[in-house]
Amino acid sequence: MSTRQTRRIVTGHDDDGRAVFLEDGPAPRVFRFGDDRETTFTELWTTGQCPAPIEAGCEEPEEGPVTLAPPPGGTRIRIVEFSPEDDTAAPVSPEEAQAQFAAMGAESASRHSGADSRHAFMHRTETIDYGIVLEGEITLILDVGETVVRAGDIVVQRGTNHGWANRSGAPCRVCFVLVDGQFDPALKDL
Repeated sequence: MSTRQTRRIVTGHDDDGRAVFLEDGPAPRVFRFGDDRETTFTELWTTGQCPAPIEAGCEEPEEGPVTLAPPPGGTRIRIVEFSPEDDTAAPVSPEEAQAQFAAMGAESASRHSGADSRHAFMHRTETIDYGIVLEGEITLILDVGETVVRAGDIVVQRGTNHGWANRSGAPCRVCFVLVDGQFDPALKDL
């Protein structure tokens, strides 16, 4: 799958408090996962706390490798490109799915349990995720039910077990805004 380059424009303030452009160019952090089921993350911005500082000289927190969830108390915005799923590809084992989530710093998020799993990449994170489909279509799968989400549709995903299946035959681009959350203790281990 060919990843479409995303332009990132960052504004800020100069020493006199005037609004200025700090950056304008390709998003600097792009990560690819998988092989037959390639998924690409384009990391656009991360905050390390909420409320986030916006004063002059404030920069995006430095990060190492990509992580699925935002930092504790923070937010993350990314574009995810899902390649179409290939029905002829070998099934993904729970161990392979867990390894792919581990590559995103989220090994414990994987909920693939073998034949009972509704999708190989079912997962759950302690976040509120706003998913805005930019191009294409994708199927959102939950424990009970699924729905096709198309360009212009917005999903508010509230810490639920879920998976994304691109059954459309064409790439799909989704903008995700992830906000650190907290599970109700009664639901934490579900």
